[in-house]
Amino acid sequence: MEVIGILLSLFLLMFFAYRGFSVILFAPVFALLAASLSGFSLMPAYTELFMAKAVTYIKSFFPIFLLGAVFGKIMEDTGLAKGIAHTIIKSLGKERAILSVVLAGCVLTYGGVSLFVVVFAVYPFASALFKEADIPKRLLPGTIALGAFTATMDSIPGTPQIQNLIPTNFFGTNIYAAPVLGLLGGLGILTLGILWLERRRKAAAAAGEGYGNHTLNEPEIKHDAKLPSWQVAILPLLAVLVVNFLMTRVFPWNPAMLDPFKAMKLPLTAPAVNNVISIWSLIIALISGIVLAIALGYRNLGSTNALAKSLNAGAIGSLLAIMNTASEVGYGNIIAALPGFKSISAALMSIKVGGSPLVSEAVTVNILAGITGSASGGMSIALDLMAKDWMAWANSIGMSPEILHRVASMASGGMDTLPHNGAVITLLAVCGLTHKDSYGDIFVMTSIKTLMVFVVITLHSITGIL
Repeated sequence: MEVIGILLSLFLLMFFAYRGFSVILFAPVFALLAASLSGFSLMPAYTELFMAKAVTYIKSFFPIFLLGAVFGKIMEDTGLAKGIAHTIIKSLGKERAILSVVLAGCVLTYGGVSLFVVVFAVYPFASALFKEADIPKRLLPGTIALGAFTATMDSIPGTPQIQNLIPTNFFGTNIYAAPVLGLLGGLGILTLGILWLERRRKAAAAAGEGYGNHTLNEPEIKHDAKLPSWQVAILPLLAVLVVNFLMTRVFPWNPAMLDPFKAMKLPLTAPAVNNVISIWSLIIALISGIVLAIALGYRNLGSTNALAKSLNAGAIGSLLAIMNTASEVGYGNIIAALPGFKSISAALMSIKVGGSPLVSEAVTVNILAGITGSASGGMSIALDLMAKDWMAWANSIGMSPEILHRVASMASGGMDTLPHNGAVITLLAVCGLTHKDSYGDIFVMTSIKTLMVFVVITLHSITGIL
């Protein structure tokens, strides 16, 4: 009965999320439903467990959500993001339309621009290019997803996206963890994804299918619109990457910095400086990027009021993102506290393929990311519940926590893009298409991402490389 209650709760959460209901409201509702079926007292479960875990997550990652959203909004409103996307797409031309759209998405996400902003920045130029090249528009969402939602989100080392940052808090690693495997995995995803999309393009051309007649959200490109040059536009992205690298790998952080705060017995103090260096470094890097983007793009904003509007919109937008994820984390921790979860946890930990925790970790993170429809949410739940066990297992066999980091990060970007994923729904809406039109190709990207996690695990098992 207890396991049935958990499964019922999970199904209802996924169903309601798919139907568009907010997980901020319904995650606690269905968590408490599962708790009640297991005989837990509802109010303590809500205020002392659900809220406590949600607040812990907010404490750790809200600065990244806030600054990331503000940076993305400034890059969008100043036209800097569009300047980069337009240059890449225009330079490669219609002969390499799919490659150019993928590269535009990769450059922006690896530079720290949020996935949602990338969709809005790339779509107008990508749509115009697909139309000029007479490529079916239904292939466009899968192409944008490959560029924005895959390799540069969680695989390639150094990406400042939240999916690559979260594991640092649990494993004491940094965002450059397992660099060779991450790079190989990312390149594998991009290669297979482009091959698939080119195959689909050629099949459509052979069948005589072109761009198609579309009227919904068809962009109007103003050819006389003056966009910032790519040389200027890319500087804030480079600032984020360079400052982040310097603060993570070069700057000598004092390991005793936390001692005065530990002496205060603050309830949420990090156990060691290594657990928060990546977060601190990215905070400094994003602030640098924001300041530079404002300096370079202020003229395009036009006024101080416009700047205030952009900053406010980014700040407000970050609240929805962090609260969605924090609610999912609170939900996961209530589920983990239930007696029925012990058998589920034991089954996941009993996956001993290859004699290491990697397959267990990959499967667990993938499943939870798929259920929640959120890479960051699913991974946060999984790591909060089982990271200590995986770490202990890894230590017992002499395995580096770096590979645990990379597998968790890549697995989070696997089955997260199921139909109820918010980014997928937004992408299709922006493109003016439906799940029926285009989700098939997005699902192929999802499958490639999921497959590549296990390819990386196999490579590590055979060669031991990181």
